[in-house]
Amino acid sequence: MSAEAMVMPSLISGLDDAWLARSHEEIIEPDLPICDPHHHLWQRDGHPYLLTDFLLDAGSGHNVVSTVYLECGSFYRTQGPPEQRSVGEAEFVAGIGAMSDSGCYGASRVAAAFVGYADLRLGARVAPVLEPLAAAAGGRFRGVRQAAAWDPGFVIASSHGRPDPGLYRDAIFRQGIAVLGRMGLTFDAWVYHPQISDVVDLARTFPELPVVLNHVGGPIGIGPYAGRRDEVFADWSAAMRDLSASPNVHVKLGGLGSKRAGFGWHERPEPPTSQELANAWRPYVDTCIEAFGAGRCMFESNFPVDKASCTYAALWNAFKRLASGASPAEKADLFRDTAERFYRLA
Repeated sequence: MSAEAMVMPSLISGLDDAWLARSHEEIIEPDLPICDPHHHLWQRDGHPYLLTDFLLDAGSGHNVVSTVYLECGSFYRTQGPPEQRSVGEAEFVAGIGAMSDSGCYGASRVAAAFVGYADLRLGARVAPVLEPLAAAAGGRFRGVRQAAAWDPGFVIASSHGRPDPGLYRDAIFRQGIAVLGRMGLTFDAWVYHPQISDVVDLARTFPELPVVLNHVGGPIGIGPYAGRRDEVFADWSAAMRDLSASPNVHVKLGGLGSKRAGFGWHERPEPPTSQELANAWRPYVDTCIEAFGAGRCMFESNFPVDKASCTYAALWNAFKRLASGASPAEKADLFRDTAERFYRLA
């Protein structure tokens, strides 16, 4: 462990609704349809974020027509084989999706798709986990996320699965990835920026597997990376351009409101405006769109994690500011169509 190693800060504690309530903005392009392709619902460490909480955020003025629920280790079964306990999260999502589909909670299709968790380190033996996940999700199951986010500079990884170093290069893990491909499923990759090369190698090894990289590849701005933003950006941007050469890879534009990104918004006396967010995030978003094209990029909220820094209204206003120079077709891709194609909602 590095002498500079730090304990990873909690990403879900300290949400201050009173602080966030100081943010007031008119909604930009309120009619623009949005698919939010990355959010969570959970009951975690005394910090619930459930359907009604999300609807309060998503109902703040933007036109959120559909969402994708990403696994977060919540509502697992307490009994049965350990490797199948994540099926409980699929059961929960099926219920949330049914509630939303009823129309009783508004017009948004919340949890229209679901990305679940199965331990791909089971290799070929992961199929008996994927099958009940799909059955329990009620037609919403699209793929798996297994986080590999790890860095020697942090005592505790932020990924609930506590990944080992080099997970995406592990031979048994890749047997599990092959099962995903055979079943026609997708893979959500979550790494920190020094690990993007692992995603590059994975995508090139499995060129037919649809892969989406979460949170613009996880550039870190805290711990041993604090005060090194220009250096981190140079390393990150080179890796992202390398990754963009694999046509099977998409990227989610978001996650930069997380505490680990190091912008320190949550430490300010007033929440940031959407213009401030857009100014800070533009280098990352512009780099991704230039490298991957709008047809392989999708804006994401990453709520409630990014709620530590800003409101849902300000976050999507920031994205709309960042896309202000895009054509109508590019905007449609960035805000809805890329996500709905990738997760087969369209």
